[in-house]
Amino acid sequence: MSKIITYLTFNGNCREAMLFYQGCLGGNLEFQTIGDSPFSTKLPPLFKKCILHATLECGDTVLLGTDMVGATGLKKGNSVSMMLDCESEMEIRDCFSKLSKNGVRITPLEKNHWGILLGEIKDKYGNYWLLRYQERP
Repeated sequence: MSKIITYLTFNGNCREAMLFYQGCLGGNLEFQTIGDSPFSTKLPPLFKKCILHATLECGDTVLLGTDMVGATGLKKGNSVSMMLDCESEMEIRDCFSKLSKNGVRITPLEKNHWGILLGEIKDKYGNYWLLRYQERP
């Protein structure tokens, strides 16, 4: 296995959320709407602007998203978090500040007993983020 990629599901606000994440993390963002897909003829016009697939690439980090919610509906919980491994203390502080805007800071940025700077956020979309920075020799 080469890497695990996080795929987020939204309930009609995928474009807004992914643009927010791009503003926090940077990178290249691409969208495919339902209207741009073969599914467009099979779904009501209301769905045409919904996001079928979004890709945010920032270096080795890839974040995917969609508005396509299954029949059971969208259920958010704290059983999945995205770990953001930062390159510098400045980067972790900047990302922590941006991602927590209108969200909840669950654990403030603090150095743990291993000397790793860690923090946890629940962002305004209900997604959980773990941020870490460890000085490298």
